[in-house]
Amino acid sequence: MIDIRQLRYFAQIVESGSLARASRQLSVVQPALSQQIAKLEEDIGRPLLVRSSRGVTPTQNGTALYHHAKFVLRQLDQAVAVARQDRAALTGCVSVGLAPTTNCQLGLPLLQHMRQRLPGVMVNVIEGMSIHLEQMAHAGELDLAILFRRKAAGELDFEPLLEEELFVILPADSPLVPPGAASLTLAQAARLPLIMPSTDHGLRRRIMAEFDHANVPFDAAAEVDSLPLLMRCLADGMGATIKPMAAIHSWREPEYWRVLPIADARMHRLNLLYSLPDEKLSPCAAAVRDELRLLVRELVASGRWDGVRVPGHEPCPGEPAQAEAADAG
Repeated sequence: MIDIRQLRYFAQIVESGSLARASRQLSVVQPALSQQIAKLEEDIGRPLLVRSSRGVTPTQNGTALYHHAKFVLRQLDQAVAVARQDRAALTGCVSVGLAPTTNCQLGLPLLQHMRQRLPGVMVNVIEGMSIHLEQMAHAGELDLAILFRRKAAGELDFEPLLEEELFVILPADSPLVPPGAASLTLAQAARLPLIMPSTDHGLRRRIMAEFDHANVPFDAAAEVDSLPLLMRCLADGMGATIKPMAAIHSWREPEYWRVLPIADARMHRLNLLYSLPDEKLSPCAAAVRDELRLLVRELVASGRWDGVRVPGHEPCPGEPAQAEAADAG
């Protein structure tokens, strides 16, 4: 079994170019060092070093191991450093990009949570359509972002954060839907005067993909890209929309709204947490990322974020293939 000590010894030998110099750097006697490297080569089953009177050089396999070992050792050192930090003493600024509906649900709890848990860290919440947040993430202007498309931000790392169900939303006293209706089919929803984001908006493309998949014709009665204005249009009796449940927190109290699931389609969007790779992420940003994960789970578990679930890494069953390619911003 390969252990971290062997990797440290091996990396130092490669960097020193000789067992003798590595022995001095590591404060380990040379016979013990040779014994550990011999065991490492035995466990891997390949020679890793070429020994000569001028020192040692890595073989092709040794060079490959060296690069991976350095990555693993950096990750371990960073993990230990983060664990030793007094998080209350962290100071700095971390920018977090959130789409409008996400910000409605998460923005205020995030700031409240960070003020309590990381008082020295200033969290700058930046709201924008996902396409704009992607551009900012590409340009290195965001430390963290919640986006809705895999590989939306180049080389940034991403992980599944939560999955939101999409609902038909309209005022509770709207005459557009009978009072006793507990859900709507896609065909019933398509007959409503739907006020939707424009076709440039990822969420609109996600919804259109579902209607296309079911062969249900779909036309928007109006297009509005501003979430507060869209919800005001609904409140004025102009129609209905299809959004995550978080949208009801953008205008009026939640009780004002009626939220109906789609009965014959699994209409969801996956929220992905993007960040710089660990080796480039600042201690402050890493701490905020960890706290954001915990906060989301707390909000979902306590029922303060309805209409969502925290997914595993498996693909969402039943979701049409078009949805994976569609940004749902």
